[in-house]
Amino acid sequence: MPDALPSSLRFAYKGSRLKPLRAFCQVARLGSVSRAAEALYLSQPAVSLQIQALERELGTRLLERSGRRLTPTREGDLLYELARPLVEGLDGLADAFREQVRGLDAGELNVAAGSSTILYLLPGIVDAFRRAHADVRLSLHNVTGAGGLDLLRSDAVDLAVGSMLDVPADLTYAPVYRFEPMLIMPPEHPLAAKRDLTLEDLSPYGLILPPKRLTTYRLVDLVFQQNRVPYTVALEVGGWEVIKQYVAMGLGISIVTAICLTDADHQRLATRSLARWFPSRSYGIVMRKGKFLSPQARAFVELIKPDVVAPRGYDESGHSER
Repeated sequence: MPDALPSSLRFAYKGSRLKPLRAFCQVARLGSVSRAAEALYLSQPAVSLQIQALERELGTRLLERSGRRLTPTREGDLLYELARPLVEGLDGLADAFREQVRGLDAGELNVAAGSSTILYLLPGIVDAFRRAHADVRLSLHNVTGAGGLDLLRSDAVDLAVGSMLDVPADLTYAPVYRFEPMLIMPPEHPLAAKRDLTLEDLSPYGLILPPKRLTTYRLVDLVFQQNRVPYTVALEVGGWEVIKQYVAMGLGISIVTAICLTDADHQRLATRSLARWFPSRSYGIVMRKGKFLSPQARAFVELIKPDVVAPRGYDESGHSER
């Protein structure tokens, strides 16, 4: 544990606590004093001195070397979670204030979402947002999986809307809607008339599924593997609309989420719930931990799930949780 300094010396650092906290957060994020110094436009010795002062004040080591990187200790991780929202909030205070003053009559909003979310879930929400905030330029980025998370982490988008199975530690996911898994097939298919459908009944028929990298394929594979039921994939193709069309043409059967089934689909396809074997799919809001949302982003989120951005005292300008 670092040696304690006289109170008169410690007091000087307490008078400007933001600087060492900012330096610590940058080193913890970038893993390097030199890279943190570049980001802060400071010298490396200045950053090192600020980290040392913070460690002396808190009485514990906050960083340790792991190979060529500096990584937070257990105590450092705790401080990082506490300090990052505060540092980002203060650094973004001027911009946030100007946005609040301008209100929602100007600005832009960037939202990442997959094709199914944009096509089936967001139209009503987008329509309501555009009617309420016509002067805000709304951009929907059609990306899936890791692509959307990369945009979120780089602040290229304000938030993402979609479905997640595994939530990374640096993100937060608030599920809002749930949809049943459904088997779809042509109306004349043998399974359409079968009363008690089992997972084994699907085995002889080729499945039309989205690409392997997507959540639906992973879920289908997991369920069949867990139940030790063999299955075959007749075709991999992206997009629910294409999958539904190919099923209607008799090229195979498919397992889809109820979100994509319209009234017209129920007229041309036979559908059966597979909730007995497959979990329902949740769709919700994905945000970066510690991210301070603009008024535009808050308004959009509130249309989907109001309590996600309820004020919590220390971060009334945005959402922080993870």
